[in-house]
Amino acid sequence: MTPVVLVHGIWDNGKIFDKLGAALTKVGKSVDAIDLVPPDGSRSIASMAEDVAAAVTRAQQASGHERVDLIGFSMGVLVSRYFIQRGGGKRIVRRFVSLSGPHEGTVFGALGWTPGARQMRRGSELLRDLAADSEPYGDVEVFAARTPFDLMILPSTSSMIPAAKENRTFNVPLHKLMVSDARVTRWIVERLS
Repeated sequence: MTPVVLVHGIWDNGKIFDKLGAALTKVGKSVDAIDLVPPDGSRSIASMAEDVAAAVTRAQQASGHERVDLIGFSMGVLVSRYFIQRGGGKRIVRRFVSLSGPHEGTVFGALGWTPGARQMRRGSELLRDLAADSEPYGDVEVFAARTPFDLMILPSTSSMIPAAKENRTFNVPLHKLMVSDARVTRWIVERLS
């Protein structure tokens, strides 16, 4: 089965994916929930995308599969997207699941002082650069999910991707619960099966 790499958001680590990782493992997926270090956004999105590239290579080698599935949450969505668009991921990623990611930025980014947080600002140079691609995902199947109650990704519609195969809204009460909500987990497992 296609291996899965999970990329967390700012101020988190791979443990945030424990429930989702267990559900994916239960259906036979090998899962690597990486830790972006440090997790505070003090590195640029491009720098953190190098960690994703290394994790993808490890997953390929361990599984013997050429393609991987990639799941990003919050800032990890932009890190994953950067890998896909600028790090050669279009040729490697089979399916990309974006959970509450600031594709069009977030008001919260205006409060950040670290490089990664500043790149999440609405209208940032990074976001303009990524949005300028005419074929941002190539043949990668893209799925995006948001919660309308998100207080980290403002507006929450920033989590939608026009080019996605499916954009889905879940009435999850908090941003962080998107990675552990049973409905979201079922949806992800179905999309990656």
